Amino acid sequence: MLSQASPWYVHALKRTTAGAAEPLTVPARMEWTTRPGSGPGAEILGPDLCRKRVLELGCGPGHNAAHLATRYGAQATGVDLVGLQVRRARSHYGRLNTLTFVAGHALHYLQASDDHFDAIYSVFGAIGLVAPELLLPAIAQHLKPRCTLAFSVPHPQRGGRRPSTDDRPGRDYVSLPDCTRLPIARWDFDAHCWDKHLDRAGLWLTSAQEFHDARHDRWPTTLLITARKL
Repeated sequence: MLSQASPWYVHALKRTTAGAAEPLTVPARMEWTTRPGSGPGAEILGPDLCRKRVLELGCGPGHNAAHLATRYGAQATGVDLVGLQVRRARSHYGRLNTLTFVAGHALHYLQASDDHFDAIYSVFGAIGLVAPELLLPAIAQHLKPRCTLAFSVPHPQRGGRRPSTDDRPGRDYVSLPDCTRLPIARWDFDAHCWDKHLDRAGLWLTSAQEFHDARHDRWPTTLLITARKL
């Protein structure tokens, strides 16, 4: 029953039934924020991604991974928890021979992998939804030295909220196409707290940027973090 299914499965199912997946034109830029066209692009992952191995944790329909594979010549892998999302991503971009989509839990994928990557990233994906004390060390283990981790998460002050004051997850919601919401757990950290967790994992915080979306309110909507492996 849908009432017992994962919120992410329900979200993917609603998206799938809302419209058939079909081949898409690869996006012209990489998006990190809630407002398309704002913020940086793929350049924050490194100066030259050609033939470099990049990993996306929580790839959804695959737009960003496809951008990196075609516009930058990267060997891109996208991992998503929900098989329906992976099927959708393959329908959109499965024709690209330097792009691979895998269904699985981000942490389990890393734990089972022997691969090392030149960049790892997450755009409103697994980071923030999986316990950081487990996921960040696993990321560090598979990130090559002096290479970049970048991730965007909902800003902890969005809508006037207060950031988490401890290491426990808070309550958040997944919005469905029909405007209903399903509850999820999220680690809603500010930049200082992310810095602490990154440092514990052997990663060095290099930047923390916040972005607003004028369509919403005066509060920031996105927090974008970049870090490097020591």
